[in-house]
Amino acid sequence: MTRIKRGYIARRRRTKIRLFASSFRGAHSRLTRTITQQKIRALVSAHRDREKQKRDFRRLWITRINAVIREVGVSYSYSKLIHDLYKRQLLLNRKILAQIAISNRDCLYMISTEIGKEVDCKEYTRII
Repeated sequence: MTRIKRGYIARRRRTKIRLFASSFRGAHSRLTRTITQQKIRALVSAHRDREKQKRDFRRLWITRINAVIREVGVSYSYSKLIHDLYKRQLLLNRKILAQIAISNRDCLYMISTEIGKEVDCKEYTRII
């Protein structure tokens, strides 16, 4: 019976994995078993951190908006601004509000004062 050499499929799979782990250090980029473990770990971290990134950016936007609002008017806060936006049914999300807060603070101040005035007027007319 003739000798059959192993095919190239396993080698091709290992080289594909090695290309993924080429930037890792030490045995993590050389040994096949360690490479597969590190690949799984890297993909898990990437999946987890994509979700975490969304939370972190939302927290950053909220912090920026709150800082600018409190800097301009002491009596006004972030929660009141968002509440008034929902009452007026304005479609300004936190990302856009944070960009306005960074680029043009006066514009955000104008938005907050106008929203605050109109909501107060509507509530006052309902009471009477």
